[in-house]
Amino acid sequence: MPNIVIENKTLRLTVSEDGIAKSLICLATGEECLKADEEISLFSVTQDRPFNNEVKLAHPNKRTTYQANAIRREGNRLIAGFEIAPYEAVIEMKLADRYLTFTLVDFICPPEAYGGLNMTPPPVAELRLLQLPVKHRKCFGEWLNVSWDEKAGVCVLAASPFTRIESERRVSCRIMTADAIRGIKLKNTPAALVCAPGDQILDCIADIEEDYDLPRGVESRRSDYINSSIYWTAAINPSNADEHIAYAKAGGFRVMVIYYTAICKEEGGYALNGDYDFRPEYPNGKADVIAMLDKIKAAGIIPGLHFLQTHIGLKSRYVTPRADHRLGKTRIFTLARAIEDGDGEVFVEQNPEDTVMADGCRILQFGGELISYEGYITEYPYRFTGCKRGALSTDLEDHPKGQMGGILDVSEFGASSCYVDQNSDLQDEVADKIAEIFNCGFRTVYFDGSEGTNIPYEIHVPNAQYRVWKKLNPPTLFTEGAAKAHFSWHFLSGGNAFDVFGPAVFKEKIDQYPAEEAPRMRQDFTRLNFGWWGFWAPGGWGPTGTQADMYEYGTSRAAAWDCPITVQTNVGSFKAHPRTADIFEVIRRWEDIRAKKWLTAEQKLMLRELGQEHHLLINEKGEYELVPITMAAVSDETALRAFVFERNGESWAAYWHPTGKGTLKLGIPSAVLMDELNADETVIDAADGAVTLPVCKRRYIRTKLTAAELAAAFANAVVE
Repeated sequence: MPNIVIENKTLRLTVSEDGIAKSLICLATGEECLKADEEISLFSVTQDRPFNNEVKLAHPNKRTTYQANAIRREGNRLIAGFEIAPYEAVIEMKLADRYLTFTLVDFICPPEAYGGLNMTPPPVAELRLLQLPVKHRKCFGEWLNVSWDEKAGVCVLAASPFTRIESERRVSCRIMTADAIRGIKLKNTPAALVCAPGDQILDCIADIEEDYDLPRGVESRRSDYINSSIYWTAAINPSNADEHIAYAKAGGFRVMVIYYTAICKEEGGYALNGDYDFRPEYPNGKADVIAMLDKIKAAGIIPGLHFLQTHIGLKSRYVTPRADHRLGKTRIFTLARAIEDGDGEVFVEQNPEDTVMADGCRILQFGGELISYEGYITEYPYRFTGCKRGALSTDLEDHPKGQMGGILDVSEFGASSCYVDQNSDLQDEVADKIAEIFNCGFRTVYFDGSEGTNIPYEIHVPNAQYRVWKKLNPPTLFTEGAAKAHFSWHFLSGGNAFDVFGPAVFKEKIDQYPAEEAPRMRQDFTRLNFGWWGFWAPGGWGPTGTQADMYEYGTSRAAAWDCPITVQTNVGSFKAHPRTADIFEVIRRWEDIRAKKWLTAEQKLMLRELGQEHHLLINEKGEYELVPITMAAVSDETALRAFVFERNGESWAAYWHPTGKGTLKLGIPSAVLMDELNADETVIDAADGAVTLPVCKRRYIRTKLTAAELAAAFANAVVE
């Protein structure tokens, strides 16, 4: 049987006339990328049940997928027929130099296929635009849906926010798929195929993004800003902006992300989200925001905006006194009896079994009124019990029998907000409000709360973000978000930031979470943010609070993977912490080498060794130098932080007191003391068997001892 060959400058796809994907060759290397003996059809179609009479009678009435069993080519179109299903799909191809796209544009359905049925044929629930049995390779990026190594890679990706991209791992291969879905967008939803050596895949995707006018995910990943660490604040305003800028510059931060609550009124978690009214600190509204952002930018810092685009506050104007009809519902119910009286029971036609019962989330919406409930009855007559009218201060209304309503989709994060119905224009209305603030001069955004959408999440999570992103002017330099799905790869330039970890477990959690994810994100050609890091003065969370070595461990692991960090700032803690200057100096140094791209490939590999700590010092020449360090055991009484390392045949230590100051008695013959290696030196000899050193901020000593001897001395040190 003759084959159909589809070829451009990077790939050759061969399909048999009975619909089987036979071969996919990476032309640059000659690599075969398919496991052809899997006998996978290039296309398939899914129906919820058979509809034409003969098929309905002959086969089970259930959701069924029919594989393509005949394909012919007519120019740049493939006409696919399917087993049993009595119609054909017209798939239009775009043959660009470095990619192919496949788009359902029409069906060919003969009149007799559904003769006598009053319906719009064909009854397609989903059309599989592409499915390929791709060979396993060294790397697989689950977000981008790309399997690759240095020789070749295959990426099946969306060129539209409405295309569903999936993969299924099998023993010998990975089935990579793209689907168009009725009710989301069935026709004119393109899926793209890339096949090229690993180092050329991003170039191919950049072509797709330009040709289909998608967000420039490749460009943002290649920008100089992508690994910029972030100074995050929820407390900045025009009156204290100079103070925040000074701290940000002390830490060398290139980006300052401002939480929306610093600009917009809020209370009780997210209770006013969606209103986006300016706080009193901005009496001139946008003009005051613009002036503050101009000041931040004049300091050489990029301002960013952090918001929750899918959340609607339960005290916002969208909820009270009349609940907006566009609020999300998790289940729909029809009233079996009119609601005209006060509190009591609400009778519904549908069985409420498995309905939400979490505290704060037991809320029905009918019309503009919200009604709380305490329980429900799952035997006829079905009803909700313990109901109270006018919940959340909504106005009472009459509700006739047959009225439809449902369970309000209350956010699981604190139950102070609910979610937008993504099948309405409310998300666009909220996007306009967010864009009005962003367009004051922000250049980057953080999409928080992004998981709060309707099902299917793989479509609505990225598209809810995209509906906001499209309104931002100018486009963001880079973005982050709390949740991601396939299409968001094009505009979420980096992965999520992990939430705050306390000082006692900070290093452990860095290893457990971001350091574990970083190599996986690399397979998506992407970095992540190594975390939102809290800052605590001593006693704020544990006796020592945040210390310089904690941040150095985290930011050195981040730098190993070209990733940034985020510090959640607290000016009160900055002022109360005796060692704030040392901690910010750690951040500044690592941020400086990120910007300068100072680390070598060998150093990055060294920094990926979990558990081994490193210190970025400034040496005698005033240049950066990276050294492995070991934390010395110290007694609880001294509460010292001491780290020993070797260089130039001598043993060194960096040491400081986390909470205070005093003098250190160290049982060694002598030491050379300095604030920095390129600063003045002081030789201190022992008296009464110990050297006496000042202790407060971070200092260095150099000795003739071995590293083990120096570490042992710190274990027996005394602080007075």
